[in-house]
Formats: sequence, C-alpha cells, structure tokens
Amino acid sequence: MKRFWRVFLSLTLAFALAFGACPSARAATTVEEAKKKDRELREKKKQTEAATAELSNQLNSLIDQMNKTQTKMDAKREEIAKAEEELALAKVKENDQYNDMKLRIRYMYEEGDTAIMTMLVESQSITDLLNRVEYASELSDYDRQMLEDYKEITRQIEIQENKLKDQYDKLEKLQTKLNSQKDQVQQLLAQKQLQLSDLDKQIGANAKELKRLVAAAEAAKKAQREAAAARAAAAGSASYGTAGKPRITGHGQFAHPCPGCYLSSGFGYRSFDGSFHKGYDFASHGKSMPTYAAADGTVVIAGWSGSAGNWIVINHGNGLVTKYMHHSKLYVHAGQQVKKGQNIGMSGTTGYSTGVHLHFQVEVDGVAVNPGSYL
Repeated sequence: MKRFWRVFLSLTLAFALAFGACPSARAATTVEEAKKKDRELREKKKQTEAATAELSNQLNSLIDQMNKTQTKMDAKREEIAKAEEELALAKVKENDQYNDMKLRIRYMYEEGDTAIMTMLVESQSITDLLNRVEYASELSDYDRQMLEDYKEITRQIEIQENKLKDQYDKLEKLQTKLNSQKDQVQQLLAQKQLQLSDLDKQIGANAKELKRLVAAAEAAKKAQREAAAARAAAAGSASYGTAGKPRITGHGQFAHPCPGCYLSSGFGYRSFDGSFHKGYDFASHGKSMPTYAAADGTVVIAGWSGSAGNWIVINHGNGLVTKYMHHSKLYVHAGQQVKKGQNIGMSGTTGYSTGVHLHFQVEVDGVAVNPGSYL
C-alpha cells in the first residue's frame, strides 16, 4: 500500500511538471534556447515513461492478487454449496426421526392399557414382564436421544455454513478493496498516457476523444456497480408469493415439476466442461413458469441459498427427497405439508444460474439419482 501511494505522489509531481511548468510557448530565438527546450522535454518524457512503467507493475501486481482472491472465492463457494447439501440432508434425517417418534408415541397412547395387559398376558414371568417394560422405556429414550443428536448435527452444520459464509464475505471485501485500488491505478495510467501524448505533440482531437472515453467508461462502471448492488440487495433473501392451482402432468411416479418447459440439460457428465449435473434443467425461453411438487411430502427448506437461489427441498419419506432450485417466487414455507402437483413457486434465474429455468433434483439417501426414472 505504501508503494502505491509513493507511485501516486510521483505521478502527481510528474503531472505538475509536465503541465504546470512547461516552457513558454514563445519560439526559441537562439540555438541554445532550442536545445535547452529539447532537453527539458526529453527529460520530462523520460520521467513520465518511468512513472508509467511503475504504475503498470503496480497494476499487474493488483490483478495477480485479484486472480488469487477470486480462486479462493470460487473454492469457498463450492464449500458453501456442499455445506448447504449436508444441511438439507441433516434436516431430512431430523424430520424422519421426528415422524418415527410421533408414530411410536401415538401407538403407545392409542393402545394404552391394552398394550400393558398384552405384556402381562404374554410375559412368561415377572422377569420377562420387567424386561419388556424396560425395553419400551429404552426405545422411547432412544427416540428422544436420536432426535437430539440429529438436531445437534444440524446445528453444527449451520455453524460451519455461517463460518464459511463469513470467510467468503471477508474475501469479497478484500476483492472490492483490490478492485478499488486497481481502478485508481488505471485512472493514474490514463492520466499518464495523456501526459505522454502532450509531450509527443499528439494531444489534439485524439486526446479529447480519449478523455471522453475514459469518462464514459467510468460512468459505465459506476452504473454496473449500482446495478450489481441493486441485484445483490434484491437477491439477498427469498421472494414469496401466492400459489396458483395444482397441476399433475405425466404418467410416472412423480408429477412433472415444470410442465410446458423443455429439458435444457440432462443428468450426468456434461460434454462441454466435464462437470457432473445432478438433475434435470427445465427451461422456457426466458419466461418464468409455475413449478409443482413432484409428490406428497414435507417442505424441509424453502428460502434463499447462495448457490441454488430461491430453493425448495421436499422430504417424501423412506430416504426420497426432491430439490427445486433458482425460483423467482416461492409459494411454500419450511414445515408445510404439500400434495402432489401443488404449485410451489415460479421458475427463475436466482443463485448460480445462467438463464431462467428450474433445476429439479431427485435424491435417495442423500445421493442424486436420474430424475428420468421417476417422471
């Protein structure tokens, strides 16, 4: 940073020498005066070129730092996405354990005295009876302990996810700082180029055009930053709305999650970059379309994700889970029971997305499988 300001002060001094202390415009009257003026102009050009080279080195160093920071940010985004998947799986397991415990509790409540009498009649001895009673008590304790264990796992994953997001935010702030310094150096380089043009007698129309372009580029950068800030503010939280009528389309186990759309990307390895695509992408030529629950289930997640945008995760029981990503609108909330074909949102391009579409993902015990087997 000290080096940056040293270069800045050197450039400012050179700028003053070039434009504020130029020799008189009066033509030289002797050979000696002409030679003196030539030496002064050449010396100023030499100083300006040296300052330009120093600024170029500074700019290259900043760009190198920005590239390294961007690499770290990309890796951190992947870690966040992985943590979000782990969190979704933990919430599904927690929900499954809760449902299992409810079933056993309801059975014990509904059976009541009948269950106790059955144990008395079927017991071979008082020892056998006590063992059965103790087993029922241990089973109840086991249910409660497992539920607490899953809740603790979920809490730990959420802590880790928040820690990763905090690290990402710090990297993002550093990138913003480096980008600001890069802009300053680029502005100084633009000024230095103008000085060189003046010393070489090439200011004229080209210099005026260059100034106009620099101003236009700065205005465009400002507009882009403001637009990016507006998009970030708008995308920072989930967007909810009012659902439409239910719709069940298709003849498979699942209803089609986005009828009227075409399959833009299938399941498996992609030929263009070698990455593995975990689901189906349904697109509609840029138009937002209604999305529907593939089957009955419990909504365990309905909100904002840095990678999936506005997304929904539905637990269908027995390890079967569906995920719906990149919505523009959400019509359901976490904890809500949904029916097959229920309108749960509108497709969009939130999160890591390149165009309006729905990413539909099917998982069995936390492993992504081909959705085509269910549609």
